[in-house]
Parts: sequence; C-alpha cells; structure tokens
Amino acid sequence: MSCGKIRLAAAIAAYLIKKKQIKKKTKRNVWVRNWVLRRIGLSFQNTLLEELRTEDSMQLINFLRMSNDDFEYILSLIQTSIQKQDTKMRLAIPPKDRLLVTLRFLATGDSFHSLMYLFRIPVCTIARIVLECCEALYQCLKSKYLKVPSTEEDWLQYSNGFHNKWNFPNCLAAMDGKHVVIQAPKKEGSVYFNYKGTHSIVLLALIGPNYEIIYFDVGCNGRISDGGVYNNCELSKCLQQNTLHLPSPRSLPGRTIPIPYVIVADDPFALKKYIMKPFPFKSQPVQNRVFNYRLSRARNVVEHFFGQIAARFRILRTPILLSPQKTRKIVKAICALHNCLLNRNSQYASSMTFNSPVSDNQGECRTEGIPERNMLPLELHNSRSQAQEPKNVRNEFAEYFISPEGAVEWQYRHI
Repeated sequence: MSCGKIRLAAAIAAYLIKKKQIKKKTKRNVWVRNWVLRRIGLSFQNTLLEELRTEDSMQLINFLRMSNDDFEYILSLIQTSIQKQDTKMRLAIPPKDRLLVTLRFLATGDSFHSLMYLFRIPVCTIARIVLECCEALYQCLKSKYLKVPSTEEDWLQYSNGFHNKWNFPNCLAAMDGKHVVIQAPKKEGSVYFNYKGTHSIVLLALIGPNYEIIYFDVGCNGRISDGGVYNNCELSKCLQQNTLHLPSPRSLPGRTIPIPYVIVADDPFALKKYIMKPFPFKSQPVQNRVFNYRLSRARNVVEHFFGQIAARFRILRTPILLSPQKTRKIVKAICALHNCLLNRNSQYASSMTFNSPVSDNQGECRTEGIPERNMLPLELHNSRSQAQEPKNVRNEFAEYFISPEGAVEWQYRHI
C-alpha cells in the first residue's frame, strides 16, 4: 500500500473516532435542577394564577383565552387522558398543570424555554406535554363539537342562518384555506414552500353562519393551492358522490327554478353546481357585480373566523418551530377548542369582535387578479351541458339578488 493511501486511511479513522467522541453523551451533573424541584410551592400556577382566579377574572381570561369555568370543564373531559402515574422517584405533573402549559403555549406561541421559566418544568417535558395535551383535546372534543351534519335538517339550520344573517339563501357554508407558517422541515426541500415565501401547512375550513367549524382538513403542504387542497380532501369526494345528505334543490324566494344548496368560496376553487365563486375579472355588468358583493359578504364569515382564531390563539401568528406532523396536532386542538368554547356560549363567544351581520358595510368585492388554475380529476370534465350547469346556478343567484325579492337597499353602494 502506498504512503498516500496509508495517510488517507489514518485520516479517515481519526475523523470517525473524533465524530464518535462528539456524539458521546455527556454525563448529567444533576437529575433535576433544584429550582425545578421547588415547582410545587413556588410555581406560577400556585401563586399568580390563583390570584387572577379570585381577584381579576378578565386577566385570567386573557391568560388562558377562556374563563375559569371553561377551563375546569375542559379539564374534566381530558383529565383521565393526560393523567400520569406517580412513582417512588418523583411525583407526576398534575393534569391541571399540563393543561395550563398547553393553553399558554397556544395563547402566546412562546418558546418552550420561555414556558420552562414560567412553570418550572423542563423543556423536554414541556415538549411532550404540549403534544400529548393537544392530541387529548382533539380526541376528547371531536365527537361532540366537530361533527359534520348528517341529516337534511342539520344542513337546513346552517342555510337558514346564512339567509337570515348574511342575506344569502340556499347557502350551507363558507370555505377557504389558511397557511399555518412553520419552520422549514428537514430534508423536504421546497415541498412546504408557498407563494408567500414561507413554509406552511394549509388549514382548509368549512364555516357556518355563526363562525362554527363544520369541517376542516389540515396538514397538506403549503405549495398546493387552496383549490388543490380541496380536490384532495374527503369533503370533495363526499360532495361528488353526494353522501353528505344535503337538502334537495329548492327555488330561491320568489323564483321558480330549483337550484342546489351551495358553498361559497373564492377564486382558487373551481366553479361547481354546489360551489359558488365570484365572476372573474373586472368590468362586469351590474348584475354580476352585485352577485360578487353578496357572495363576498357571505364568504367573509370564513375570513373573520381565520382572523379571530389567530387573534385568540396567537401561536397561529408566529412561525411554529415544530415538524408538520406536530403542527397538525396543534391546529386540530385549536379547532376543537374553538367549537367547544363557541358552543358553550361563554365569555369566548361574547368577546368575539366579528362585524355585525346586519351592518351595511360588510366587506368589499374582491374580484381582482387571475384565478389559480388547479388540475382536476378527469371525470369532472364531462359534457358541455354539465360544464354549463354551475354557470346557470350562478346566473340564477345573480338575477335573484337584483330582483325585488332578493335585493337589499344598500348593496349598490358597495359595487
């Protein structure tokens, strides 16, 4: 063997030995730090939190994003799921403290290191607690608060709400997507890189007239448009196969042509007989501009929903420094909490700052820009008559909104 090869082999061996030494785990100086052990008597949840509970309930709501009654109710539901067993070595962290840490993380988006000094719980433990509690919140709340309507009567309640509050009859829900910003995942390249220049996963939500979540899908990479996310989710398949038990087509008030019940959406979604989107481009006739305004007014429900959950759970306003899979658990827990708190008609619901539905300044018509184009399944491109049917439904809505039965006196001031 030549001298050069010998030196190369020696260099490689030295490099591997050094690398192994670096990876070697250093021995702990202490098992648990002393200031962490004093959590039971001196931690935040045993001092300031109790003072807020008895002296300043509004600040407690600001801290937890819910009232004390709501906190105790949710704790009672998930307590058994997050309870850990005490051992001879140490006492387990109580379920109450685990839920407090999780809610504070969702409310602020603080780093685990910041929460460590607040709650006197190590970072590695907080990382496990947050994910375990988020999973428990979703699993314990979904059966009661995240049920998709299964009967025509349930769907008609949503339709009546859109008609009475947002002046849009035969409407079941508003649909849109939100990018949840995350840190760039390892070894994923540009898969999660979106058009806004960040990495994200998409939350697609179907929202009712009172801002309740009817259906949601989260986890699709941000590189895909909202329309593409919809095409790949279960909701799209169920609507195509008509398995959601939607109400039968019905004519609009004062009209004679039966039309299907619809979901209102924006440009990235494909126009279908059960999905209404605005007329594209500018310079539309008055009838089409009125339709665009009325649709935008109803669709503002989902826009307000996204704004308010981000204001309530501010983790959604900062990049989440976790993997897409872990971020998905966090978003699912937030959706479950939103519906639960909204359903209880508590301080959470009364403090909403959504625009009044009876106001005459509901949003602006947003028809600018070129619609995104998505690749649709081939079976959707059938005959010309089937392609024309959604346009006929949209035209029927447009004619109704300028008729004496469907027009509102202030709609022409916003077109």
